[in-house]
Amino acid sequence: MTFTVDIHHHMLPDFFWQATNKGDHPVGGIAPPPWSRASTLSFLDDAGIDVAVTSISTPGAHTGDDATARTLARRCNELAAELKRDRPDRFGGFACLPLPDIDGALAELDHALDTLGLDGVVLFSNVQGAYLGDPRFGPLFDELQRRAAVVFVHPNPSPDPGAHALGLPDSLIDFPADTTRAIAQLHYSNTFARTPDVKYVFSHAGGTLPYLAGRFGIIDEMQVIPGAEARATAAETFRRLYWDTALSWSDPVLRMLRDVVGIDRVVFGTDYPYLRRDLAVSCRERIETSPELSDTERTAVLGATAATLIPRLAALRPKDPTPG
Repeated sequence: MTFTVDIHHHMLPDFFWQATNKGDHPVGGIAPPPWSRASTLSFLDDAGIDVAVTSISTPGAHTGDDATARTLARRCNELAAELKRDRPDRFGGFACLPLPDIDGALAELDHALDTLGLDGVVLFSNVQGAYLGDPRFGPLFDELQRRAAVVFVHPNPSPDPGAHALGLPDSLIDFPADTTRAIAQLHYSNTFARTPDVKYVFSHAGGTLPYLAGRFGIIDEMQVIPGAEARATAAETFRRLYWDTALSWSDPVLRMLRDVVGIDRVVFGTDYPYLRRDLAVSCRERIETSPELSDTERTAVLGATAATLIPRLAALRPKDPTPG
């Protein structure tokens, strides 16, 4: 079976869930089943997934108090490192940071990558209403650039109360829209241009971005946003970012990704355990059998490209049989 890395895979320990969600009103509108290490390994085996790169989910570690957020982020990162240390053949991990606390985020970044040996960081599309291209986050992105870090970007609910007035789960409309807002601001604030060595991975195929790529092109042509001389076009920028297939594995989406970003920038993700288990198992099968992909492209999407982002994973890939 093709070597497979799930780069969009959530760990939801009880202490994180209790600190960030309220009873029958989970952030995002959908409550996943209880999480455990054993249930995760069982799912990976059923789905034919070799490695899960874990991350916490929305709303992140910060719910209003800097000290509490620093403690929660450290506890989450220690658990991610424990999973990786105990089963390096099955787990990687993206560290969470206590944004918008910049000093705390920089300190936790150092600890998570240098001491714990995690594989990158998870950032959220907005943090308490501030999107990632906000100038206040500049020192963090400078450090991510210095480290050439892998940055997995996950949506958060929109800070606009009107976005939630329909009574629908955020994963239906708002999460994809918020991811698109974050990408647009990162591009037009020239944050992408200032961090060319950061390896960004965007959830859910970039939200609505593949469909809206033509609009970005029109905005570039019209030159209505200042700073164009210091950045590449949106079309050029999108082809150096990475995009996961979580909730976005259908053939029409793969066709758009091929046209807009290139299949070589697409990586596999499930969004487990938020995606129901049977659907999360079947989404790997859909990639494996999609007529949109050649065998080489399928190998890349399922795991080979992720192994270039996180080089230690390359050693876990089965060796090709020796001819003869």
